[in-house]
Amino acid sequence: MKPKQTRRVVGPLLAAGAAIGLALPGVSLAATAEKGDVVQWTPGEWHTTMAAMPQGDPSRGEELHDDAFCASCHGEHGESVTGNWPRLAGQRAEYTYKQMLDYADHRRREDNRAHLMSVVSEDLSEQDMADLAAFYEQQGLPDRAKPEKSHPAHDLVSVGDPSRLITPCAACHGSNGSGGINESPSLRGQPVDYFVRTMELFKDGHRHNDVAKGMSQFADPLTDEEIAALADYYSVD
Repeated sequence: MKPKQTRRVVGPLLAAGAAIGLALPGVSLAATAEKGDVVQWTPGEWHTTMAAMPQGDPSRGEELHDDAFCASCHGEHGESVTGNWPRLAGQRAEYTYKQMLDYADHRRREDNRAHLMSVVSEDLSEQDMADLAAFYEQQGLPDRAKPEKSHPAHDLVSVGDPSRLITPCAACHGSNGSGGINESPSLRGQPVDYFVRTMELFKDGHRHNDVAKGMSQFADPLTDEEIAALADYYSVD
């Protein structure tokens, strides 16, 4: 493995958060810190960071995937083995890279799963992260027919809800869930349980690593029924 590169220093609050998490591995990090403790991206800072993202090497990323036993949670090729973990196969490289940065710098510490990923990501260089992200993107998204217009989530995906200032999902994530530009993730094929849990974390304010709070603002007005419908819309089960 290449020597670890010098990583960006986010600030002493994040270092303190890491110490808390390592001292209390059985305790949810969401319970040990308030939202305001986490130093988040500004759009300008993230744009600069993304522009400096290293070119990823999928072959080396596959080696890292194997060496770090990523398959034990995310599947042999990132396809996810249970509903507890996200599908990484076919995910946009920029998104995966951003999440690993956020885990390593403790911008994401919403639950014990995030703590586990922080421990893993802290040992990765930015080149390692880019290589892993390139490997997963190369695997491709699952095939699926676009849901019918009669699907209960169709309008939220296609037109949103102007009365509640809800932007259509497709505006950022693509008409068939294949992802948008830059760090906007692919949603197609995400496990239903993982999708619902993620939306609830954004809605409840426990996850807040989204640049400019885009997902938090989207999720806040959604009902449980709407979140479940969206999870079904993007799944391939």
